Amino acid sequence: MMAADPTLDLDLAAVTDESRRLASSIKPGSGPWDVIIVGSGAAGGMAAYQLATAGVKVLMLEAGRMLDYPKEYRTMEWPYQSMRRSRLPPDHRPIAVAEYSFLDRPYGNNPVFDKYRKITSYAGNSFTRNWVVNEKEHPTTGTPYSWVRARVLGGKTNFWGRGALRYGPLQFKAASRDGYDVDWPIAYEDVAPYYDKVDVLLGCSGTKEGLVQVPDGVFQRPTKLNCVEVAFQRAIAKMGRHYIPGRAGVTTEGVLNKYRARCLGRGRCGRGCDISAAFHSPTALVFPARDTGHLSVRPYSVVSEVILDGTTGRAAGVRVIDANTREVMEFKARVVVLGAGTLDTTRILLNSKSSRHPEGLGNSSGRLGCHLSEHAMGPRGSGFIPVRIGTEPTLDDGRPITPYVPRFRNVTDRHPDFIRGYHFQGGGGCYEYPGLAHDLPGYGKAFKSSVRKYYPAMISLGGFGEVLPRRENRVMLDSEVKDAWGIPVLRFDYRFGDNELKMAKDMADTVEEMLAAAGAESIKVERELLPPGWSIHEIGTARMGDDPKQSVTDKFCRLHDVDNVYLADASPFVSGGTQNTTWSILAMCWRTMDHLKEQLRSGEL
Repeated sequence: MMAADPTLDLDLAAVTDESRRLASSIKPGSGPWDVIIVGSGAAGGMAAYQLATAGVKVLMLEAGRMLDYPKEYRTMEWPYQSMRRSRLPPDHRPIAVAEYSFLDRPYGNNPVFDKYRKITSYAGNSFTRNWVVNEKEHPTTGTPYSWVRARVLGGKTNFWGRGALRYGPLQFKAASRDGYDVDWPIAYEDVAPYYDKVDVLLGCSGTKEGLVQVPDGVFQRPTKLNCVEVAFQRAIAKMGRHYIPGRAGVTTEGVLNKYRARCLGRGRCGRGCDISAAFHSPTALVFPARDTGHLSVRPYSVVSEVILDGTTGRAAGVRVIDANTREVMEFKARVVVLGAGTLDTTRILLNSKSSRHPEGLGNSSGRLGCHLSEHAMGPRGSGFIPVRIGTEPTLDDGRPITPYVPRFRNVTDRHPDFIRGYHFQGGGGCYEYPGLAHDLPGYGKAFKSSVRKYYPAMISLGGFGEVLPRRENRVMLDSEVKDAWGIPVLRFDYRFGDNELKMAKDMADTVEEMLAAAGAESIKVERELLPPGWSIHEIGTARMGDDPKQSVTDKFCRLHDVDNVYLADASPFVSGGTQNTTWSILAMCWRTMDHLKEQLRSGEL
């Protein structure tokens, strides 16, 4: 039994006991259910909301526990409030690499590197570590990949970066522009109405800019640029580049359901927003769906494979291993929706082998697991904007997301060294903790004066570059290694290519160029790429297409091989551009569920 968390006023034993009781109350045959949904993050949550609110009987299977979100979203807690901070029992992993790093990344599981950039261990930060997996129980093999997994209701939406960017024409028809690979079988116009619906349902803050590389949406009040950022914006505008307020999946104007509230501008959003102004799947989607009476949620349900009806060849349900008891069960439904995230969904399909599908369910094309893509990150730059050096500090971090520089490469022209593009995210000003202090020399009174002098003037930007979808970048099942539940783990064969390396060089060059144009002092540029997987934006391992011999799903994210299995996450995406993926997952899932509802209504399923 899990003990109380020594750094959190929460008895995890009580939370896990309640999750176990809920799991034990839902057994095979408890239904009947029309649809089984695997996963409860952005994809699973949206699928459940769309179906349950339409009166469809749904069973949601979550591999982890339920969430006591009012207590576990520790938005306002200071590290020093824990009397036992850093004094963890032996069965806990380390907390943050630097315990005074108050501003959290939007990740719960951060790789630690040696001087050769080799991953040596993982450290979950002190505010979100209870949501991420124990890596010893969830190994991977093959090439190194920083796969972040959260097994708790809502998954990674509990600490996502809140970037609510749309894919646009440059993404859906990228191949037609540069001749590489293939276009999506759908266009931006097919998905745009669903982006609009997501904006309205969940709340999206931003500004209308009229840029083809990142289409506008239905926006609530945007966050403002601070003084440092305005100076930078004016400087790069002369270069023909834009620096605009970040687009965030956050309600800034209105309360959209009884579980959510308007943003109060407190920052610390990566710990989970305790008023749920930021989009989290539990409060925005799962709980409202459950309130309809049509959704049942079973935690601690590790799905190992999809099972088939031997007569019809259609999916009959899923095989589940109880995460605590190890009991193996089979849950049945008319339709299976996989929304466990690109990599876990792919693992389930690869593991769903039978005489009909010896290489995995939906893999008659041999493409399942191939074309893994994400974003290349690492190149970044920082400096001090002179007009703000020595000025009084202001409150600059009370916002859910930083501004960003939309893609400017290969939009109207063609770069000679690489195709596709990248954007930058980042900002400046005074934050809760002056991270710049770690790089300033000195000690004592003079050091403190130096920190205060430069505190208001810092600006830092990091790049997000598109990784080209290549068939050879893939995952497969390891034939020998299994996880703690006896399920074969994923083996990665994934590397950045020449296009990414040349793009990364240009990222570093252009961020230095922009900082210099802004007159920044003490410019610092980092040029190395971070390890594969750092972006947490995996897509493409079950790509959609019209030809079953060249793709895994059709244009509605339904398996070509089994017509009652739908994929609700980013695994069917053909390419990803530079944009963060969550908002596109939500829009695409809504579109897919509309198709599924029509199939159920018409009696096709």
